Amino acid sequence: MAYQDFNMDNHWLPFTPNRSFRKDPRVFVAADGMYFTTHDGKKVIDGISAMWCTGAGHNRKPINEAVKRQVDTLDYATAFQATNDKAARAAQMIAALAPADLNKVLFCNSGSEAADTAMKVALAYHRARGEGHRNVFIGREKGYHGVGFGGMSVGGMTANRKVFGASLLPRVDHLRFIHDPVHHAYYNGTEPEWEEDILLELENRILPLHDASNVAAVIVEPVAGSAGWYAPPKGYLKRLREICDKHGILLIFDEVITGFGRLGKPFASDYYGVVPDMLTFAKCVTNGVIPLGGVICRDRLYDEMMKTSAPEHVIEFFHGYTYSGHPVACAAAIATLELLQQEHLFARAGEMGKLLGNAMHGALKGLPNVIGIRALGLAAAVELAPMAGLPGKRAYEIFIDCFHRGSLVRPAGDVLVLAPPFIVEKEHIDTLVNTLADSIKRHA
Repeated sequence: MAYQDFNMDNHWLPFTPNRSFRKDPRVFVAADGMYFTTHDGKKVIDGISAMWCTGAGHNRKPINEAVKRQVDTLDYATAFQATNDKAARAAQMIAALAPADLNKVLFCNSGSEAADTAMKVALAYHRARGEGHRNVFIGREKGYHGVGFGGMSVGGMTANRKVFGASLLPRVDHLRFIHDPVHHAYYNGTEPEWEEDILLELENRILPLHDASNVAAVIVEPVAGSAGWYAPPKGYLKRLREICDKHGILLIFDEVITGFGRLGKPFASDYYGVVPDMLTFAKCVTNGVIPLGGVICRDRLYDEMMKTSAPEHVIEFFHGYTYSGHPVACAAAIATLELLQQEHLFARAGEMGKLLGNAMHGALKGLPNVIGIRALGLAAAVELAPMAGLPGKRAYEIFIDCFHRGSLVRPAGDVLVLAPPFIVEKEHIDTLVNTLADSIKRHA
């Protein structure tokens, strides 16, 4: 592909050091299978599923064709006071994949909107039950739930919060983070086993502080993805479910990253055997082709809100988006879910995850500045000792170096993450891991 020149004067990139980027733009112009093509004609292996999205790989014809057909048939329809056939079918398929009685799907456009939607459902549900005083939310340190004000409030990423502090929700608290860098710096496909119960703080400090009867919901990522791929301690999610049940608190799993196959199961809820009251999704549901997100709710939440004494013409839940259940996005979701199941890509992700974890531990353990390696499902992370006074710089420089050598990895502070599409082959894993290992050595 011939070199293409780009004027970057008007494009403000999200979650990107724009001053650095303008000096060395990384511009994709095409993608197919496991590879991107850059504006200057180079091939780059997609080692991160293009931000956890492209589980089935790029340029999948069944999805593309479904989108084209839908655009020619029904390009857009309002989601208010009407719906479309593709939204109804997508909701049916998503509910069928979800565990237990998670059967009611509220569509939105992104993971950020999904988190805020789930929080609003929690407040509305408790109000419908006559417990409108339940308005405290509990998130977790280093949690990521998008960039809406609700999601930022329950999120625990310091850099995402510090500029907006005065505008964050006031009645929010945070659980302790789930990583022990001393005893569990390295694990491969296993759940870290802690000697202490880190949820004692929830029962003994956080809930008494706010009074459990005032708490609406706890929201957590089953695996902390954006922070750098941290698995919860063994039994943690089951214990969290028990505590929430004991006090009438809703439990929300943010599965925007773990949903639709990353752990070798449809959802992390399936992997851990724990059913939340709500489950948020986005990313892989359309293979990243078109934005779509949503919240899957248990039947009892919907049923409670339908018990209103208001006349039937009155809306039960005043919430939604212009593009909720967009027909083209839902057509992409239907085709994606069919493809994931036809090609058994959930199971394949679990199988290839073992190869990735073994490769990461085999090639990176013992290298200079490596202080931890974590692998679970089809994702793995290597943690590096930060440069003195320059947190994140070492990982950022390695990310840039890997890119120029044809491998896309993801920097997250002083962590580098690999989370390739489920179609990844062993040779792709070997290339990604060896490129990363060589770069870590060069930047020692």
